[in-house]
Amino acid sequence: MSWMKASFALMISLTLGLTGCGQQSEQASIQGAATGSTYQLMTEYLEPAADKIWSSAGAIITIEGEQDLQPTTDEGWAAVVHAASVVAEGGNLLMLRGYAADQGDWVEYAQGMTRAALKARQAAIDQDAEALFNAGGEIYNVCRACHNKYIVEAGEI
Repeated sequence: MSWMKASFALMISLTLGLTGCGQQSEQASIQGAATGSTYQLMTEYLEPAADKIWSSAGAIITIEGEQDLQPTTDEGWAAVVHAASVVAEGGNLLMLRGYAADQGDWVEYAQGMTRAALKARQAAIDQDAEALFNAGGEIYNVCRACHNKYIVEAGEI
């Protein structure tokens, strides 16, 4: 009877041990790696957030006159803070294995995007429309420079 108990205990220990190893392997495989394509990251994550920043800075001149785009409520500014935070973290994500095109210029552009987005976030926190406009311009310039270097004919990065 004790042999059966020992065998059962060994079997349970092995099962639990193997289950734990499988979970650790799965966890390690998703840490620090892309979960989709770079194109998906750009279009589903970064572009909507950047558009929020750009549509909240500057002015549009129409026949009816000038329309100031800056937020007019605390909630509006908070939405820009959120968008700028997304863009800042997006720069970090772009350096992950699976998103990074290389460890040279790509990383420089990604870091530049993060720096510019942090300026935009601070401008939104301060509710400083001029600083937000300038930071939005920096974000645009970094995006454009990166796209000029890395975009391919298929429309994916």
